Amino acid sequence: MKVLGIETSCDECSCAVVEDGKKILSNVIVSQFDVHKPYSGVVPELASRAHAEMILPVYREALKEAGLELTAIDGIAATSRPGLLGALLVGLSFAKALAYTRRLPFAAADHIRAHLYAPHIEHDIEYPYIGLLASGGHTLITKISSFDDIEVLGATLDDACGEAFDKVAKYYGFGFPGGAAVDALAQKGDARAFRFPQPSLHKGEHRYDVSYSGLKTAAVNQLDMFHVPGCEKSPANIAASFQKAAIDMLLTRVFRAAEDTGIRRIAAGGGVAANSYLRSALASQRGFEIVFPSARLCTDNGAMIAALGFELFRRGRISPWTETAQARVAAFRKA
Repeated sequence: MKVLGIETSCDECSCAVVEDGKKILSNVIVSQFDVHKPYSGVVPELASRAHAEMILPVYREALKEAGLELTAIDGIAATSRPGLLGALLVGLSFAKALAYTRRLPFAAADHIRAHLYAPHIEHDIEYPYIGLLASGGHTLITKISSFDDIEVLGATLDDACGEAFDKVAKYYGFGFPGGAAVDALAQKGDARAFRFPQPSLHKGEHRYDVSYSGLKTAAVNQLDMFHVPGCEKSPANIAASFQKAAIDMLLTRVFRAAEDTGIRRIAAGGGVAANSYLRSALASQRGFEIVFPSARLCTDNGAMIAALGFELFRRGRISPWTETAQARVAAFRKA
């Protein structure tokens, strides 16, 4: 079954064709980097307008790269939530129009579930496993028992992990997008130059939760308090120290969840899953099976939407034409 996946939740416009949830025939991703760079962050209205301009040529390029006509497509899936409402509506409306005119099944896909499912495209992963989603907008630690049976163990209480990266990068002028800029700069720095604090949330219901507002404040407004004497206060050292503190906070909760559940399998998804320190730190842990998607499947992309759509279609879960976009995260089962 060949599924066309459309993703327009934020600042990447992407269309992909995936066969049987595994074989990527095309995965065209067009970033809006130049549109948002002057503002060091995503401007929702500009994102929506850019998607409206890009969606048709990106769709055509995806079919061309796959070597297919629309008549060869068996179903269409598009992101419906969560994300920027205007941006979501562009891709969702385009997908529904295509599906309706061609009488193809249509599936509205959840962006969060798609990121968590992305590792399955390239790997055969046995259930259950601990799923980590870390991106610019979301941070979740979950127990995944099937593609749509996701139990949230922990989440952020304020800023998402990637959001904290972006805000620190913007303050210091490290570059845009912030996550990639911090990662690149950190590789030239000494992570021991600053001892940034990590909040203690291990008690009660917050055992697996994270909080980035304090770390962000420490890195931006209280730098001198956490500087290690004798170390240079260089941009590279700030980036390396901040990155280590931010990622270590995630790792502590992920491995706490793994130990408590007895699950030794961990899969990560989302933009922060491309972070070099996160990948090396997780991969170095003995006694665990660690799975990452390739870097291209960590960013927002149509392939993960198409793959999730395949799982929905094979179970007969077709969305109604009345399905609309929703900016907020859907309810997940809580631990």
